[in-house]
Parts: sequence; C-alpha cells; structure tokens
Amino acid sequence: MSWTYIIYSGSHDKFYIGFTNEDPFARLEKHNSDYYQDKFTSKYKPWDLYWTLECQTSKQAQQIERHIKNMKSKTYIQNLSKYPEIGQKLLLKYNP
Repeated sequence: MSWTYIIYSGSHDKFYIGFTNEDPFARLEKHNSDYYQDKFTSKYKPWDLYWTLECQTSKQAQQIERHIKNMKSKTYIQNLSKYPEIGQKLLLKYNP
C-alpha cells in the first residue's frame, strides 16, 4: 500500500505533505529522527501525524500529494482532517 500523509509541527505551526510506500508511523519516526538531515522537516521537529490517506498505488498517492500541495492552503489541509469525504473524493479523482 501507499499513503499520502500530512505531518504537523505544533511548535512551529508548519505542515508537511508527503507520500510513502511504508507505514506512515514509520515515516513519522524518520522525520522526527536525524534520517532527513538538512531537509525541511529536520528544521521543525517534533512532528505529529496529522492526516493519512491510504491509496491503491504509489502513483495515486503522489498525485494526491501534488494536488494538496498545489492548493497552497492551510484551510484546505485543516478541512481534509475535518471532512473525511474530501479524501474519498480525491481517491475517486485520481483513481488508477
């Protein structure tokens, strides 16, 4: 399985959007460790898992990640968490 995920740094009020083929909690551990040195997420630790969406393929997860990033909206990200039906619509829109 592949996942689109969003992590949140409460101490810096920052979101990060990504996709992964591994368990989202395992990816979160990497973001909170020194695995991604000199990357965006290394500067704003600690991170919490904010939102996940299980996708059928890596391509679908990447397309949804790009869609969310292109929205450039903190409100949109917050609405993803509030309204699960948005995630379901994204799965249909980017159906493999």
